[in-house]
Amino acid sequence: MCTFLTYQKLFHLISLGYNYTPSELVFGTLLRSFSQYRRLPCQPRFCDVELCQYSVRLALQGHDILMATMLNGAAIMDGALLLIASNESCPQPQTSEHLAAVEIMRLKHIIILQNKIDLIQESVAINQHESIQKFIQGTIADGAPVVPISAQLKYNVDVVCEYIVNKIPIPVRDFVAPPNMIVIRSFDVNKPGAEVDDIKGGVAGGSILRGVLRVGQKIEVRPGITTKDENGGVKCTPIFSRIVSLFTEANELQFAVPGGLIGVGTTIDPTLTRADRLVGQVLGEVGELPDVFVELEVI
Repeated sequence: MCTFLTYQKLFHLISLGYNYTPSELVFGTLLRSFSQYRRLPCQPRFCDVELCQYSVRLALQGHDILMATMLNGAAIMDGALLLIASNESCPQPQTSEHLAAVEIMRLKHIIILQNKIDLIQESVAINQHESIQKFIQGTIADGAPVVPISAQLKYNVDVVCEYIVNKIPIPVRDFVAPPNMIVIRSFDVNKPGAEVDDIKGGVAGGSILRGVLRVGQKIEVRPGITTKDENGGVKCTPIFSRIVSLFTEANELQFAVPGGLIGVGTTIDPTLTRADRLVGQVLGEVGELPDVFVELEVI
């Protein structure tokens, strides 16, 4: 399940959920995936384990009212798992929307999961498989593998792990360019009633697209605080801050590189980061971020 999945009933939104999943190889053969590598059971057939890839799962909701959340998460993906329920007709509206989003984000590595096969007969699964092939024909997902699974009963989950390891290559990372990170979550980590001297700055969570972030580095967040001027025009004020901590899961870092999900502790006023208020913004080196535009003309 997703680590930070929260429900915001007031706005009928669901926040982006994510966690880490290492894929292990046992004697050269992928057997299973564990949600926490440190909890690996020491059984005879699992004692000689080689960690072949450490990946991050993003849970992107399928309902049309959550498209903004989905697009924000898709911006940092290296590949996508398109989940289709086998007990429903294909395509569902949200399935078409997600595939369109994948094409917009230019994700080339896609694996289609035909889920809930334990609820239908074999003939129904075969017919839906044909419908899926017709649906993806001519799209960016044309030719993508379709894996029948049952997430509830864990049928073919090992096959999905093998596809992730072997079919989705790790992209080349740029460690030299100025750092650039897309914010997909932001938090206020202070507890109610905390003393003034104990208050900590806001935390931004996301994935570094390029460059390296270091503790103590001065950073900028754009577009920052958005307000309106006296004429009603949109005014964006960048947020300047400093990195005080870097975390990935429970591991504290001195520097962070592209790939994976990073939590960046800052000196930003926590009221600006609570409840995902920085979602969709860009964090990076001062003066090196893209310009902010409030109007776009498409010709």
